[in-house]
Amino acid sequence: MAGHSPVPPGGRARAAMTVAAARRRTAHPVVVLVSLTFTVSVYVLTVTAINVAMPQMQGSFAATQDQITWVVTANLLATAIVTPLSGWLANRFGRRRLLLWTQSIFFISSTLCGLAGSLPELVVYRAIQGASGAPIIPLSQAIILSLFPQEKHGQVVSIWAIGVTSGTIVAPIIGGWAAEDFSWRWVFLMVSPAAALCVVAVWAHVNAEETPPQRSRFDWTGFLLLAITVSSLQLMLDWGERLDWFESIGISLLGLAAIGAFYLFIVHVLTTEKPFLDLRLLADRNYAVGIILGLAFGMLYYTTLVLQPAMLQDLQGYPDSAIGIMQGLRGVGLLAGSFALLFGMGRLDPRINLFLGFLMQALAGYAMSLFDVNMTAWAVAWTTMLQGFGIGLMWSPITVVTFATLAPRHVPEAASVFHLVRNIGSSAHIAISASLLARGTRTNYAEMVEALNPFSERLAYGAVVGGWNLESAEGLAGLGAEIGRQANLIGYTNVYLGYAICAALVMPLVFLARRPPAG
Repeated sequence: MAGHSPVPPGGRARAAMTVAAARRRTAHPVVVLVSLTFTVSVYVLTVTAINVAMPQMQGSFAATQDQITWVVTANLLATAIVTPLSGWLANRFGRRRLLLWTQSIFFISSTLCGLAGSLPELVVYRAIQGASGAPIIPLSQAIILSLFPQEKHGQVVSIWAIGVTSGTIVAPIIGGWAAEDFSWRWVFLMVSPAAALCVVAVWAHVNAEETPPQRSRFDWTGFLLLAITVSSLQLMLDWGERLDWFESIGISLLGLAAIGAFYLFIVHVLTTEKPFLDLRLLADRNYAVGIILGLAFGMLYYTTLVLQPAMLQDLQGYPDSAIGIMQGLRGVGLLAGSFALLFGMGRLDPRINLFLGFLMQALAGYAMSLFDVNMTAWAVAWTTMLQGFGIGLMWSPITVVTFATLAPRHVPEAASVFHLVRNIGSSAHIAISASLLARGTRTNYAEMVEALNPFSERLAYGAVVGGWNLESAEGLAGLGAEIGRQANLIGYTNVYLGYAICAALVMPLVFLARRPPAG
Protein backbone atom coordinates (compact mmCIF):
# COMPACT_ATOMS: atom_id res chain seq x y z
CA MET A 1 0.00 0.00 0.00
CA ALA A 2 1.03 3.53 -0.63
CA GLY A 3 2.63 5.24 2.34
CA HIS A 4 3.78 1.96 3.90
CA SER A 5 7.36 0.79 3.62
CA PRO A 6 7.65 -2.85 2.71
CA VAL A 7 8.71 -5.22 5.50
CA PRO A 8 11.14 -7.92 4.43
CA PRO A 9 9.87 -11.44 5.09
CA GLY A 10 12.95 -12.17 7.21
CA GLY A 11 12.35 -9.08 9.34
CA ARG A 12 8.69 -10.01 9.84
CA ALA A 13 9.70 -13.51 10.89
CA ARG A 14 12.31 -12.23 13.32
CA ALA A 15 9.82 -9.79 14.85
CA ALA A 16 7.28 -12.59 15.27
CA MET A 17 9.91 -14.78 16.89
CA THR A 18 10.88 -11.95 19.26
CA VAL A 19 7.26 -11.38 20.31
CA ALA A 20 6.73 -15.12 20.77
CA ALA A 21 9.89 -15.39 22.87
CA ALA A 22 8.82 -12.47 25.03
CA ARG A 23 5.41 -14.01 25.60
CA ARG A 24 6.96 -17.35 26.40
CA ARG A 25 9.18 -15.74 29.06
CA THR A 26 6.35 -13.71 30.58
CA ALA A 27 5.09 -15.11 33.88
CA HIS A 28 2.68 -14.04 36.58
CA PRO A 29 4.32 -11.71 39.15
CA VAL A 30 3.76 -14.29 41.90
CA VAL A 31 5.60 -16.93 39.85
CA VAL A 32 8.46 -14.48 39.34
CA LEU A 33 8.45 -13.73 43.08
CA VAL A 34 8.70 -17.45 43.91
CA SER A 35 11.47 -18.01 41.34
CA LEU A 36 13.56 -15.08 42.57
CA THR A 37 12.97 -16.00 46.20
CA PHE A 38 14.29 -19.49 45.51
CA THR A 39 17.28 -18.06 43.64
CA VAL A 40 18.21 -15.69 46.48
CA SER A 41 17.62 -18.47 49.02
CA VAL A 42 20.29 -20.61 47.37
CA TYR A 43 22.70 -17.68 47.42
CA VAL A 44 22.02 -16.99 51.11
CA LEU A 45 22.23 -20.74 51.82
CA THR A 46 25.82 -20.76 50.61
CA VAL A 47 26.81 -17.85 52.86
CA THR A 48 25.13 -19.44 55.89
CA ALA A 49 26.13 -23.08 55.47
CA ILE A 50 29.84 -22.48 54.99
CA ASN A 51 30.26 -21.01 58.47
CA VAL A 52 29.42 -24.36 60.06
CA ALA A 53 32.37 -26.04 58.31
CA MET A 54 34.89 -23.28 59.09
CA PRO A 55 36.55 -25.16 62.00
CA GLN A 56 36.94 -28.28 59.84
CA MET A 57 38.43 -26.25 56.98
CA GLN A 58 40.78 -24.58 59.42
CA GLY A 59 42.09 -27.98 60.51
CA SER A 60 42.19 -29.33 56.96
CA PHE A 61 44.40 -26.48 55.73
CA ALA A 62 46.32 -26.00 59.03
CA ALA A 63 45.27 -22.34 59.03
CA THR A 64 45.04 -19.81 61.84
CA GLN A 65 41.78 -18.13 62.84
CA ASP A 66 42.52 -14.91 60.95
CA GLN A 67 43.70 -16.87 57.89
CA ILE A 68 40.58 -19.02 57.63
CA THR A 69 38.32 -15.98 57.88
CA TRP A 70 39.56 -15.11 54.37
CA VAL A 71 37.20 -17.82 53.12
CA VAL A 72 34.39 -15.50 54.20
CA THR A 73 35.97 -12.07 53.76
CA ALA A 74 37.20 -12.79 50.20
CA ASN A 75 33.63 -13.65 49.26
CA LEU A 76 32.25 -10.52 50.91
CA LEU A 77 34.99 -8.32 49.46
CA ALA A 78 34.35 -9.54 45.91
CA THR A 79 30.64 -9.04 46.48
CA ALA A 80 31.21 -5.49 47.72
CA ILE A 81 33.32 -4.58 44.68
CA VAL A 82 30.98 -6.04 42.06
CA THR A 83 27.66 -5.02 43.64
CA PRO A 84 27.80 -1.39 42.39
CA LEU A 85 28.25 -2.73 38.86
CA SER A 86 24.82 -4.37 39.01
CA GLY A 87 22.89 -1.31 37.84
CA TRP A 88 25.16 -0.59 34.86
CA LEU A 89 25.40 -4.28 33.89
CA ALA A 90 21.61 -4.58 34.03
CA ASN A 91 21.20 -1.53 31.77
CA ARG A 92 23.92 -2.75 29.42
CA PHE A 93 22.91 -6.42 29.04
CA GLY A 94 19.38 -6.61 30.48
CA ARG A 95 18.27 -7.92 33.85
CA ARG A 96 17.23 -11.37 32.66
CA ARG A 97 20.45 -12.02 30.73
CA LEU A 98 22.58 -10.75 33.62
CA LEU A 99 20.80 -13.03 36.09
CA LEU A 100 21.29 -16.02 33.80
CA TRP A 101 25.02 -15.38 33.40
CA THR A 102 25.71 -14.61 37.05
CA GLN A 103 23.71 -17.60 38.26
CA SER A 104 25.54 -19.89 35.83
CA ILE A 105 28.96 -18.66 37.02
CA PHE A 106 27.77 -19.01 40.61
CA PHE A 107 26.91 -22.66 39.92
CA ILE A 108 30.36 -23.35 38.40
CA SER A 109 32.30 -21.55 41.15
CA SER A 110 30.35 -23.38 43.88
CA THR A 111 31.42 -26.68 42.36
CA LEU A 112 35.05 -25.52 42.12
CA CYS A 113 35.00 -24.50 45.80
CA GLY A 114 34.16 -28.07 46.73
CA LEU A 115 37.07 -29.34 44.62
CA ALA A 116 39.69 -26.84 45.87
CA GLY A 117 43.05 -28.37 46.83
CA SER A 118 44.51 -25.56 48.94
CA LEU A 119 43.41 -22.56 51.00
CA PRO A 120 44.57 -19.93 48.42
CA GLU A 121 42.73 -21.84 45.71
CA LEU A 122 39.57 -21.97 47.82
CA VAL A 123 39.82 -18.24 48.56
CA VAL A 124 40.05 -17.48 44.81
CA TYR A 125 37.00 -19.62 44.03
CA ARG A 126 35.10 -18.02 46.90
CA ALA A 127 35.92 -14.59 45.48
CA ILE A 128 34.53 -15.66 42.09
CA GLN A 129 31.48 -17.04 43.85
CA GLY A 130 30.94 -13.73 45.64
CA ALA A 131 31.46 -11.68 42.49
CA SER A 132 29.00 -13.79 40.49
CA GLY A 133 26.43 -13.74 43.29
CA ALA A 134 26.70 -9.99 43.90
CA PRO A 135 24.01 -8.88 41.40
CA ILE A 136 21.50 -11.54 42.50
CA ILE A 137 20.05 -9.74 45.55
CA PRO A 138 19.86 -6.14 44.20
CA LEU A 139 18.53 -7.30 40.82
CA SER A 140 15.90 -9.58 42.32
CA GLN A 141 14.88 -6.83 44.72
CA ALA A 142 14.61 -4.28 41.90
CA ILE A 143 12.59 -6.69 39.72
CA ILE A 144 10.16 -7.51 42.54
CA LEU A 145 9.65 -3.83 43.44
CA SER A 146 8.99 -3.02 39.77
CA LEU A 147 6.42 -5.81 39.33
CA PHE A 148 4.24 -4.96 42.33
CA PRO A 149 2.55 -1.65 43.23
CA GLN A 150 4.12 0.42 45.97
CA GLU A 151 1.36 -0.29 48.48
CA LYS A 152 2.31 -3.99 48.35
CA HIS A 153 6.06 -3.54 48.66
CA GLY A 154 6.16 -4.21 52.41
CA GLN A 155 4.08 -7.39 52.08
CA VAL A 156 6.03 -8.65 49.06
CA VAL A 157 9.42 -8.05 50.67
CA SER A 158 8.19 -9.83 53.82
CA ILE A 159 7.18 -12.86 51.74
CA TRP A 160 10.53 -12.70 49.95
CA ALA A 161 12.30 -12.56 53.32
CA ILE A 162 10.34 -15.57 54.62
CA GLY A 163 11.44 -17.63 51.64
CA VAL A 164 15.02 -16.49 52.02
CA THR A 165 15.14 -17.14 55.75
CA SER A 166 13.86 -20.68 55.33
CA GLY A 167 17.19 -21.34 53.64
CA THR A 168 19.04 -20.01 56.69
CA ILE A 169 17.26 -22.63 58.81
CA VAL A 170 18.01 -25.60 56.58
CA ALA A 171 21.49 -24.55 55.44
CA PRO A 172 23.47 -24.85 58.70
CA ILE A 173 21.73 -28.09 59.67
CA ILE A 174 22.46 -29.74 56.33
CA GLY A 175 25.89 -28.12 56.22
CA GLY A 176 26.78 -29.42 59.68
CA TRP A 177 25.58 -32.92 58.81
CA ALA A 178 27.49 -32.94 55.50
CA ALA A 179 30.70 -31.62 57.10
CA GLU A 180 30.57 -34.10 59.99
CA ASP A 181 29.59 -37.26 58.08
CA PHE A 182 31.47 -36.54 54.85
CA SER A 183 33.72 -33.45 54.65
CA TRP A 184 33.55 -29.68 54.33
CA ARG A 185 33.68 -30.08 50.53
CA TRP A 186 30.12 -31.35 50.46
CA VAL A 187 28.89 -28.11 51.97
CA PHE A 188 29.72 -26.56 48.58
CA LEU A 189 28.91 -29.53 46.39
CA MET A 190 25.39 -29.87 47.81
CA VAL A 191 24.67 -26.30 46.61
CA SER A 192 25.57 -27.06 42.99
CA PRO A 193 22.34 -28.89 41.98
CA ALA A 194 20.18 -26.17 43.57
CA ALA A 195 22.21 -23.47 41.80
CA ALA A 196 21.70 -25.26 38.48
CA LEU A 197 17.95 -25.39 39.15
CA CYS A 198 18.00 -21.63 39.76
CA VAL A 199 19.42 -21.10 36.27
CA VAL A 200 16.47 -23.03 34.85
CA ALA A 201 13.97 -21.07 36.99
CA VAL A 202 15.34 -17.69 35.87
CA TRP A 203 15.38 -18.76 32.21
CA ALA A 204 11.80 -20.08 32.36
CA HIS A 205 9.98 -17.45 34.40
CA VAL A 206 11.86 -14.16 34.70
CA ASN A 207 11.17 -11.59 31.99
CA ALA A 208 12.50 -8.29 33.25
CA GLU A 209 13.29 -6.64 29.91
CA GLU A 210 10.98 -3.66 30.43
CA THR A 211 13.42 -1.50 28.44
CA PRO A 212 15.93 -2.54 25.80
CA PRO A 213 19.60 -2.81 26.85
CA GLN A 214 21.39 0.54 26.72
CA ARG A 215 24.93 1.06 25.47
CA SER A 216 25.77 3.72 28.04
CA ARG A 217 29.34 4.75 28.79
CA PHE A 218 30.76 3.18 31.93
CA ASP A 219 32.71 5.28 34.41
CA TRP A 220 35.75 3.02 34.78
CA THR A 221 37.71 5.68 36.67
CA GLY A 222 35.12 5.89 39.44
CA PHE A 223 34.76 2.12 39.62
CA LEU A 224 38.53 1.49 39.88
CA LEU A 225 38.94 4.17 42.55
CA LEU A 226 36.14 2.64 44.60
CA ALA A 227 37.56 -0.88 44.13
CA ILE A 228 40.99 0.31 45.33
CA THR A 229 39.36 1.97 48.35
CA VAL A 230 37.39 -1.11 49.38
CA SER A 231 40.23 -3.56 48.71
CA SER A 232 42.85 -1.50 50.56
CA LEU A 233 40.55 -1.04 53.55
CA GLN A 234 39.75 -4.74 53.70
CA LEU A 235 43.39 -5.84 53.41
CA MET A 236 44.42 -3.32 56.06
CA LEU A 237 41.82 -4.64 58.49
CA ASP A 238 42.61 -8.30 57.78
CA TRP A 239 46.40 -8.04 57.99
CA GLY A 240 46.65 -5.29 60.59
CA GLU A 241 46.68 -7.51 63.65
CA ARG A 242 49.30 -9.91 62.27
CA LEU A 243 51.59 -7.09 61.09
CA ASP A 244 51.21 -4.91 64.21
CA TRP A 245 49.09 -2.32 62.45
CA PHE A 246 50.80 0.96 61.59
CA GLU A 247 54.16 -0.26 62.84
CA SER A 248 54.20 -2.05 59.48
CA ILE A 249 55.06 -0.13 56.32
CA GLY A 250 52.67 -2.32 54.31
CA ILE A 251 49.69 -1.53 56.56
CA SER A 252 50.54 2.17 56.47
CA LEU A 253 50.65 2.11 52.67
CA LEU A 254 47.31 0.32 52.52
CA GLY A 255 45.78 2.94 54.81
CA LEU A 256 47.15 5.77 52.67
CA ALA A 257 45.90 4.03 49.52
CA ALA A 258 42.40 3.68 50.99
CA ILE A 259 42.24 7.34 52.07
CA GLY A 260 43.74 8.68 48.85
CA ALA A 261 41.57 6.56 46.55
CA PHE A 262 38.42 7.48 48.49
CA TYR A 263 39.27 11.20 48.28
CA LEU A 264 39.84 10.96 44.52
CA PHE A 265 36.62 8.97 44.16
CA ILE A 266 34.58 11.67 45.91
CA VAL A 267 36.20 14.41 43.80
CA HIS A 268 35.61 12.41 40.63
CA VAL A 269 31.92 11.67 41.17
CA LEU A 270 31.25 15.30 42.11
CA THR A 271 32.91 16.69 38.99
CA THR A 272 32.16 14.21 36.22
CA GLU A 273 29.02 14.44 34.10
CA LYS A 274 27.89 10.81 34.43
CA PRO A 275 29.55 9.36 37.53
CA PHE A 276 29.76 5.71 38.45
CA LEU A 277 27.66 6.37 41.55
CA ASP A 278 25.38 9.40 41.75
CA LEU A 279 25.93 10.94 45.18
CA ARG A 280 22.94 13.22 44.61
CA LEU A 281 20.80 10.29 45.70
CA LEU A 282 22.02 11.01 49.23
CA ALA A 283 20.04 14.25 49.13
CA ASP A 284 17.01 12.06 49.76
CA ARG A 285 16.72 12.01 53.55
CA ASN A 286 15.30 8.49 53.87
CA TYR A 287 17.87 7.04 51.52
CA ALA A 288 20.76 8.73 53.38
CA VAL A 289 19.53 7.37 56.72
CA GLY A 290 18.88 3.99 55.10
CA ILE A 291 22.51 3.81 53.94
CA ILE A 292 23.71 4.22 57.55
CA LEU A 293 21.19 1.66 58.78
CA GLY A 294 22.26 -0.72 56.00
CA LEU A 295 25.89 -0.37 57.09
CA ALA A 296 24.94 -1.24 60.67
CA PHE A 297 22.68 -4.08 59.50
CA GLY A 298 25.57 -5.59 57.53
CA MET A 299 27.91 -5.31 60.51
CA LEU A 300 25.45 -7.14 62.74
CA TYR A 301 24.24 -9.75 60.27
CA TYR A 302 27.35 -11.84 59.58
CA THR A 303 29.57 -11.37 62.62
CA THR A 304 28.05 -14.00 64.88
CA LEU A 305 27.63 -16.36 61.92
CA VAL A 306 31.41 -16.39 61.54
CA LEU A 307 32.42 -16.36 65.23
CA GLN A 308 29.86 -18.72 66.77
CA PRO A 309 31.01 -22.03 65.17
CA ALA A 310 34.64 -21.56 66.28
CA MET A 311 33.51 -20.50 69.76
CA LEU A 312 31.28 -23.53 70.28
CA GLN A 313 33.93 -25.96 69.04
CA ASP A 314 36.89 -24.40 70.84
CA LEU A 315 35.20 -23.83 74.20
CA GLN A 316 32.61 -26.60 74.35
CA GLY A 317 33.76 -29.17 71.79
CA TYR A 318 30.50 -29.09 69.81
CA PRO A 319 30.43 -31.38 66.73
CA ASP A 320 29.62 -29.86 63.35
CA SER A 321 26.07 -31.25 63.36
CA ALA A 322 25.28 -29.61 66.72
CA ILE A 323 26.79 -26.32 65.53
CA GLY A 324 24.56 -26.54 62.48
CA ILE A 325 21.48 -26.93 64.67
CA MET A 326 22.48 -23.92 66.77
CA GLN A 327 22.96 -21.78 63.68
CA GLY A 328 19.69 -23.09 62.29
CA LEU A 329 17.93 -21.69 65.37
CA ARG A 330 19.00 -18.25 64.20
CA GLY A 331 17.02 -18.90 61.03
CA VAL A 332 14.04 -19.99 63.13
CA GLY A 333 14.10 -16.66 64.94
CA LEU A 334 14.51 -14.82 61.64
CA LEU A 335 11.52 -16.66 60.18
CA ALA A 336 9.45 -15.84 63.28
CA GLY A 337 10.32 -12.16 62.92
CA SER A 338 9.30 -12.20 59.24
CA PHE A 339 5.97 -13.86 60.09
CA ALA A 340 5.39 -11.32 62.86
CA LEU A 341 5.77 -8.55 60.28
CA LEU A 342 3.52 -10.26 57.76
CA PHE A 343 0.67 -11.03 60.16
CA GLY A 344 0.58 -8.12 62.59
CA MET A 345 3.62 -5.95 63.23
CA GLY A 346 3.79 -4.95 59.58
CA ARG A 347 0.91 -2.54 60.26
CA LEU A 348 3.15 -0.52 62.59
CA ASP A 349 5.37 2.33 61.54
CA PRO A 350 8.40 0.61 59.88
CA ARG A 351 10.69 2.79 61.96
CA ILE A 352 9.29 1.24 65.14
CA ASN A 353 10.02 -2.25 63.83
CA LEU A 354 13.54 -1.18 62.94
CA PHE A 355 14.03 0.25 66.43
CA LEU A 356 12.78 -2.99 68.02
CA GLY A 357 15.00 -5.04 65.73
CA PHE A 358 18.15 -3.17 66.70
CA LEU A 359 17.08 -3.31 70.35
CA MET A 360 16.87 -7.10 70.20
CA GLN A 361 20.30 -7.22 68.57
CA ALA A 362 21.67 -5.15 71.45
CA LEU A 363 20.02 -7.36 74.08
CA ALA A 364 21.24 -10.55 72.39
CA GLY A 365 24.79 -9.19 72.12
CA TYR A 366 24.81 -8.13 75.77
CA ALA A 367 23.54 -11.55 76.88
CA MET A 368 26.27 -13.25 74.81
CA SER A 369 28.88 -11.00 76.42
CA LEU A 370 27.95 -12.66 79.76
CA PHE A 371 28.82 -16.19 78.57
CA ASP A 372 31.30 -18.28 80.58
CA VAL A 373 33.09 -21.52 79.73
CA ASN A 374 30.20 -23.47 81.27
CA MET A 375 27.58 -21.87 79.02
CA THR A 376 24.58 -24.12 78.49
CA ALA A 377 23.09 -25.08 75.14
CA TRP A 378 19.92 -23.21 76.12
CA ALA A 379 21.87 -19.99 76.75
CA VAL A 380 23.35 -20.21 73.25
CA ALA A 381 20.00 -21.20 71.73
CA TRP A 382 17.80 -18.41 73.08
CA THR A 383 20.32 -15.64 72.39
CA THR A 384 20.77 -16.96 68.84
CA MET A 385 17.00 -17.04 68.25
CA LEU A 386 16.57 -13.55 69.74
CA GLN A 387 19.22 -12.24 67.37
CA GLY A 388 17.48 -13.91 64.43
CA PHE A 389 14.10 -12.49 65.47
CA GLY A 390 15.59 -8.99 65.53
CA ILE A 391 17.02 -9.42 62.04
CA GLY A 392 13.63 -10.68 60.84
CA LEU A 393 11.99 -7.52 62.15
CA MET A 394 14.49 -5.34 60.28
CA TRP A 395 14.76 -7.04 56.89
CA SER A 396 11.60 -5.72 55.25
CA PRO A 397 11.28 -2.33 57.08
CA ILE A 398 14.83 -1.30 56.22
CA THR A 399 14.00 -1.76 52.53
CA VAL A 400 10.70 0.11 52.80
CA VAL A 401 12.21 3.05 54.72
CA THR A 402 15.26 3.35 52.46
CA PHE A 403 13.48 3.35 49.08
CA ALA A 404 10.08 4.81 50.05
CA THR A 405 10.76 8.34 48.79
CA LEU A 406 13.00 7.56 45.79
CA ALA A 407 11.74 7.80 42.21
CA PRO A 408 11.33 4.33 40.65
CA ARG A 409 13.96 5.05 37.98
CA HIS A 410 16.60 5.47 40.71
CA VAL A 411 15.82 2.22 42.54
CA PRO A 412 18.24 -0.13 40.65
CA GLU A 413 21.26 2.16 41.18
CA ALA A 414 20.19 2.99 44.74
CA ALA A 415 19.78 -0.71 45.56
CA SER A 416 23.29 -1.41 44.26
CA VAL A 417 24.78 1.29 46.50
CA PHE A 418 22.74 0.11 49.48
CA HIS A 419 23.96 -3.47 49.16
CA LEU A 420 27.51 -2.26 48.51
CA VAL A 421 27.54 -0.41 51.84
CA ARG A 422 25.93 -3.38 53.59
CA ASN A 423 28.60 -5.75 52.25
CA ILE A 424 31.40 -3.36 53.20
CA GLY A 425 29.99 -3.24 56.72
CA SER A 426 29.90 -7.04 56.88
CA SER A 427 33.43 -7.67 55.62
CA ALA A 428 34.97 -4.83 57.63
CA HIS A 429 33.25 -5.81 60.87
CA ILE A 430 34.22 -9.47 60.48
CA ALA A 431 37.87 -8.46 60.01
CA ILE A 432 37.73 -6.07 62.98
CA SER A 433 36.06 -8.71 65.17
CA ALA A 434 38.66 -11.35 64.23
CA SER A 435 41.44 -8.89 65.07
CA LEU A 436 39.87 -7.95 68.41
CA LEU A 437 39.38 -11.62 69.21
CA ALA A 438 43.02 -12.50 68.46
CA ARG A 439 44.40 -9.49 70.35
CA GLY A 440 42.05 -9.96 73.30
CA THR A 441 42.95 -13.64 73.62
CA ARG A 442 46.70 -12.91 73.65
CA THR A 443 46.39 -9.99 76.06
CA ASN A 444 44.22 -11.87 78.55
CA TYR A 445 46.42 -14.95 78.35
CA ALA A 446 49.49 -12.86 79.17
CA GLU A 447 47.74 -11.15 82.09
CA MET A 448 46.51 -14.41 83.62
CA VAL A 449 49.86 -16.17 83.24
CA GLU A 450 51.52 -13.39 85.24
CA ALA A 451 49.57 -14.50 88.31
CA LEU A 452 50.91 -18.08 88.11
CA ASN A 453 54.17 -18.78 89.92
CA PRO A 454 55.42 -21.21 92.59
CA PHE A 455 54.43 -18.72 95.30
CA SER A 456 50.81 -18.33 94.11
CA GLU A 457 48.31 -19.15 96.86
CA ARG A 458 45.82 -20.26 94.22
CA LEU A 459 47.94 -23.35 93.54
CA ALA A 460 48.52 -24.22 97.18
CA TYR A 461 45.32 -26.25 97.56
CA GLY A 462 45.58 -29.52 95.66
CA ALA A 463 41.95 -30.45 96.27
CA VAL A 464 40.87 -27.27 94.49
CA VAL A 465 43.21 -27.19 91.50
CA GLY A 466 43.17 -30.96 90.92
CA GLY A 467 45.67 -31.93 88.25
CA TRP A 468 46.66 -28.33 87.52
CA ASN A 469 50.10 -27.65 88.97
CA LEU A 470 53.52 -26.35 88.09
CA GLU A 471 55.38 -29.46 89.22
CA SER A 472 54.68 -31.83 86.32
CA ALA A 473 54.57 -31.51 82.55
CA GLU A 474 51.02 -32.86 82.46
CA GLY A 475 49.80 -30.44 85.13
CA LEU A 476 51.51 -27.51 83.47
CA ALA A 477 50.05 -28.43 80.08
CA GLY A 478 46.55 -28.76 81.53
CA LEU A 479 46.86 -25.45 83.32
CA GLY A 480 48.09 -23.71 80.18
CA ALA A 481 45.24 -25.17 78.13
CA GLU A 482 42.64 -23.98 80.63
CA ILE A 483 44.13 -20.49 80.76
CA GLY A 484 44.05 -20.41 76.97
CA ARG A 485 40.39 -21.43 76.99
CA GLN A 486 39.50 -18.75 79.53
CA ALA A 487 41.45 -16.11 77.60
CA ASN A 488 39.71 -17.13 74.39
CA LEU A 489 36.32 -16.83 76.08
CA ILE A 490 37.10 -13.29 77.25
CA GLY A 491 38.06 -12.40 73.69
CA TYR A 492 34.69 -13.63 72.40
CA THR A 493 32.70 -11.86 75.10
CA ASN A 494 34.48 -8.56 74.38
CA VAL A 495 33.56 -8.87 70.71
CA TYR A 496 29.93 -9.58 71.61
CA LEU A 497 29.88 -6.55 73.91
CA GLY A 498 31.11 -4.40 71.04
CA TYR A 499 28.37 -5.95 68.90
CA ALA A 500 25.76 -4.87 71.47
CA ILE A 501 27.16 -1.33 71.68
CA CYS A 502 27.08 -1.00 67.87
CA ALA A 503 23.40 -2.01 67.79
CA ALA A 504 22.52 0.37 70.63
CA LEU A 505 24.27 3.36 69.05
CA VAL A 506 22.34 3.10 65.78
CA MET A 507 18.88 2.82 67.41
CA PRO A 508 18.21 6.59 67.72
CA LEU A 509 19.12 7.13 64.04
CA VAL A 510 16.04 5.19 62.94
CA PHE A 511 13.72 8.09 63.67
CA LEU A 512 15.75 10.55 61.58
CA ALA A 513 14.02 9.04 58.54
CA ARG A 514 10.57 10.23 57.51
CA ARG A 515 7.70 7.86 57.99
CA PRO A 516 6.93 6.11 54.66
CA PRO A 517 3.56 6.83 53.04
CA ALA A 518 0.61 4.83 54.33
CA GLY A 519 0.38 1.33 52.83
